Amino acid sequence: MAINKIGVLGAGTMGQGIVQISAEAGFTVVLVDIAQNIVDAAMKRIDKTWQKAVEKGKITEDSKTQNLQKITAGTDMNMLKDCDVVIEAVLEEIDIKKAVFKQLDEICSAEAILATNTSALSITEIAASTKRSSKVLGMHFFNPVPAMKLVEVIPAADTTEEAVEIIMDLCKKIGKEPVKAKETPGFIVNRLLTPYMAEAMIAYQEGIASAEDIDKAMKYGAGMPMGPLALADMVGLDVCLKVGEYFLKEFGDSKYRPALALKQKVRAGHLGMKTGKGFYDYTKK
Repeated sequence: MAINKIGVLGAGTMGQGIVQISAEAGFTVVLVDIAQNIVDAAMKRIDKTWQKAVEKGKITEDSKTQNLQKITAGTDMNMLKDCDVVIEAVLEEIDIKKAVFKQLDEICSAEAILATNTSALSITEIAASTKRSSKVLGMHFFNPVPAMKLVEVIPAADTTEEAVEIIMDLCKKIGKEPVKAKETPGFIVNRLLTPYMAEAMIAYQEGIASAEDIDKAMKYGAGMPMGPLALADMVGLDVCLKVGEYFLKEFGDSKYRPALALKQKVRAGHLGMKTGKGFYDYTKK
């Protein structure tokens, strides 16, 4: 099966990045979200990114124009009906994902592969909401999408090897390094990162050290490119909380328990970089 047209459902940070790299790789791309202002904002950010690349001499003005012409954006899910692959990047809520996959199953051609960008949720449960569970799988990108090379490819219980191979090949064509992971909460990266960040938050809560010193210790003592609390702020503290609670429910292991400090920040609306405050105050920078 040849992939020519890629659909992206969700125009947030992740969806925007997937659209950008797909267009840069030469694919025709369709971006859909529920509100036109969200779609317009995503397209404006993509345009700004490419304009900066033009100004730095990384791409030509013609290349930027050609890339933009490859993208169609709007709010009607029917725009995705003739896509060969649709990548979902909506809210990390299982019921929302199941609902949109049910819609996609009805809209898209029988041959289309449906992928979810979930960072932790059950691919099999999402696939079960469709009548094409053999063509549903996880395609987990990392933030920021244009810079991060990894994509975790996760088959659901009924996903065919053919579908997996098509998506692994697609990842390489859009400049990514795919790894195939067995379906389990968090897959590979988040399975390892979640307890790491959770323990750092507990250390912060217990007053062992400041956020700055915890991060500095892990950067200079363990060779990490960034500290666990700065990483949590980048991921989004609301996302960290949801993932931690989901892991605790699925595994029943206290190492995944969310710290009270995390819960309090989320209750206060301090969700990290996206709100300006988290473990760090970004409004002062």
